[in-house]
Amino acid sequence: MRHEVTLPSGVTVPALGIGTWHTAETTIIRQREREIDALRTGINAGMNLVDTAEMYSDGKSESLVGEALVSLGSATPRSNVFVVSKVYPWNAGKGHIFDACSASLKRLGTDYLDLYLLHWRGSVPLAETVECMEELVRRGMIRRWGVSNFDVADMEELWQVPNGDHCQVNEVLYHVGSRGIEYDLVPWLRDHNVPVMAYCPLAQGGTLPATHPPLLADPTLMSIAQKHHATSAQVMLAWAIRNGATIAIPMSTSAHHMRQNALADTVALDNEDFTRIDAAFPAPTHKVDLATQ
Repeated sequence: MRHEVTLPSGVTVPALGIGTWHTAETTIIRQREREIDALRTGINAGMNLVDTAEMYSDGKSESLVGEALVSLGSATPRSNVFVVSKVYPWNAGKGHIFDACSASLKRLGTDYLDLYLLHWRGSVPLAETVECMEELVRRGMIRRWGVSNFDVADMEELWQVPNGDHCQVNEVLYHVGSRGIEYDLVPWLRDHNVPVMAYCPLAQGGTLPATHPPLLADPTLMSIAQKHHATSAQVMLAWAIRNGATIAIPMSTSAHHMRQNALADTVALDNEDFTRIDAAFPAPTHKVDLATQ
């Protein structure tokens, strides 16, 4: 069964999407073709939510996504792919956001974004950013908007500004080895019907945090993976999307790994698995500062 998440606006998106942080960082043509093939493979496998940002490789990741969308051809129209991008905080005001969004659209080769996120808090007042986001919706440049790297205090402030409750997601770091948001942010978001978008759900190939062994080689995860005839990465992704309110966006530059990521949607973890994961990676018992890496 394909897991999906419903945004506050009512639109349904896949619980497993694709991240693009650290893509398009090379000029080697073969690697670029490999990355485009990986994106195309993931989209065709049902991971048709793609997250990028003007920050990623100085816009080159957006261009990469744009090339991947073109390479899909008429068999996968633009309307079948949910495209997400993010604006720098210093571009998130009236003086810059409209040009920044236009530049992202140009790089992506599309005339609208399905979701546009404020990448993190900056000096531009939230009320101004929200006003600009609402204007972008009115202009048809974006369909909806959200935030990234917001903690509880940030979300509470956002909810106090006009139309702040139009926020569709909060994209934050989240994986089995980084569960700090579960103490207070996840409950707040759940109470306000805002899904989590989990970046680095595979902890950047299991290297975050710098544990020994790396997360993907953790004995508990490997044992559970063996039980389900899966991989540790698939177990981590299945765990991340377990609650129906989290969108996980793993990144991979390999078509093979993209197919494996997509198959995580078929891994049905049971209560015993969740108990074992909780024992190996305990949920927080106190407030934890919002992690970003």
